[in-house]
Amino acid sequence: MTISISAGPADLGTLDTPLLVLALPDQAGATTGAPPALESLDMALGGALGRTLRRGDFRGKRDESLHLSGGDAGPQRVLLIGIGTPTERAGAYRRAGALAARQAAKMGVGSMAFGANGLSAREVEALVLGLSAGAWEYTDTKTPPPEAERRAPLTSARVLGSDAAALEQGVAAGVALAEGHGLARTLGMMPGNLCTPEFLAQTGRDIGARHGMNVTVLGRMELEALRMGSFLCVAQGAPQEDPKLIALEHWGGKKGDAPVILVGKGLCFDSGGISIKPAQGMEWMKFDMCGAAGVLGAMETIGRLGLPINVVGLVGSTTNMPSATAVKPGDVVRSMSGKYIEIINTDAEGRLVLADVLSYARQYKPAAVVDAATLTGACVIALGHTATGVMGNDDALVQEVLRAGTTAGEPGWALPMWDDYKELIKSDVADIKNSGGRPAGTISAALFLAEFANEYPWVHLDVAGTAYTESDLGTVPRGPTGVPVGTFVEFVRGRAG
Repeated sequence: MTISISAGPADLGTLDTPLLVLALPDQAGATTGAPPALESLDMALGGALGRTLRRGDFRGKRDESLHLSGGDAGPQRVLLIGIGTPTERAGAYRRAGALAARQAAKMGVGSMAFGANGLSAREVEALVLGLSAGAWEYTDTKTPPPEAERRAPLTSARVLGSDAAALEQGVAAGVALAEGHGLARTLGMMPGNLCTPEFLAQTGRDIGARHGMNVTVLGRMELEALRMGSFLCVAQGAPQEDPKLIALEHWGGKKGDAPVILVGKGLCFDSGGISIKPAQGMEWMKFDMCGAAGVLGAMETIGRLGLPINVVGLVGSTTNMPSATAVKPGDVVRSMSGKYIEIINTDAEGRLVLADVLSYARQYKPAAVVDAATLTGACVIALGHTATGVMGNDDALVQEVLRAGTTAGEPGWALPMWDDYKELIKSDVADIKNSGGRPAGTISAALFLAEFANEYPWVHLDVAGTAYTESDLGTVPRGPTGVPVGTFVEFVRGRAG
C-alpha cells in the first residue's frame, strides 16, 4: 500500500491535522447548523461549519464536496463529502473514502484524518478500502515531475472514532483487503512487457513466502506432460515466453476439508492471435490478466487475514500472439480432459486456457470452484461496466457468489445457462468448438467452460466490463478497478464462517 492507515479517538475541534474529512448524509430540511457531535469543531472554525449547513451551501448529496479553511488551532482544512441517503452504508463510506483520498492527493497535504464516529467494523473496513483505493497511483514507469511542480503524496490517514474495538477490527481487515486490491490493480496497470507470465509466477511465490502457502509453478514442459493441449495451443504463438500454471495453496482449515478454489485467466497481452483484434484500443488488452490479478490479490488478503479455511488459487498465464507458430482457425486440439476442441476464433483464447486449468482443479476434489476472466466483449454489451456476468452449474452457489459480490460492492447479474444455448458451440469435426459467434456470446463462452467443470460446483465471473475502466469513475482513475478481489474474498470469508 502507498498509504499508512491507523485509528484512534480524537477531539475534532483540537485535532492537529492538515486535512479533516467528514462524510455527511443528505441535509435536506436541516436548518439548525452543526450537529452536537461537531460543535467543538464548529467553534474551532469560527462557526463556519454551522453557517454552511444553515445556509444550504452544502446539502450532503452523493459525491458533493465543499472545502472549509481552518484556523490557527485545530484542523487546517476541513473537507465535507456528501453520502446522500445511502441504502448501504458500507458502500457509501467506501466511496467517500476514495473521493477524500483523491482530493487530498491533489491538495498535496501528505496526511489526513477522517471522522468515523458511529461506524461499525464493516463500515470502517469499507472506509479504509476506499481511502487506499483513492490514494493508489501507478508511477513505476513515469519520470517524476520537476521538484517545483511536485505535490506531497498522500502517505498517511487516521480514522477517528470512539468505538476502539470497531476501529481496530475494521482498520485491520480493511488494510488486508486494501493490500489485495492494490496488488491486483498494480499487476493490471503494468505494461505487458513487464507483467509477464514469469512475473505473475514470481508474484505468486512472493505471496506464498509471506503467508506460508505452498506454491507450484508449471511451465511448458510440465503442461505438455499433463497433455494440456488447449492451454498450450494459445501459448504456441509466443514460443519465446514460457506459459505458467500457478497454484497457491492456503491450508488454513481442517485437514482433509475440501478446498475452495479460485481460478483466474492470466493473458498478459491478448492480440487476438491470427484472428487479430483491431489496432485501435488494442493497448487495453494488457488488462486481459485481471482475473489472474484478482486471484493473486485475493490470496494476498486471505493470507493476511489468516482465514480458517482451505483455499487454492489457480492462475493460467500466457500471451496470445500471431506468429508462424500460432494456432489457426480450423485447427483441432486435445484438452487435458480428453475432449477435442475445434478452434473457430483464436481471439476466444481465454476459455481455452481456463478449460485445462479447470480440469487441473479436479485433483483437489474441491468443495466449490469460482473462476474470473475478462472473457467476452459480449458481457460489456449486455451489462455495461456496472455488473459482472455470473453463471454456473449450481444455482445455490451462484446465489452465494452474487451475495458475496453485493457485500463487496462488486455487483453481479446472473445469466441463464439453458441447454438450448449449447447448440451454439457444437462442432462438425470435434467434441466442441471454442466460439459460438456473437449471439449470446457470454453465455456460450460459459457453457464452453462448463464442459470442463462438470465434476464439482462451479461459478464463472465474466469481469470484462468491471475489472478495468477506460474513463475516470471519480472513485478510481482510468485503469484497473480491483474487481474481482472483493467478491473472491467475501465468498471465502462467508465459507470460513
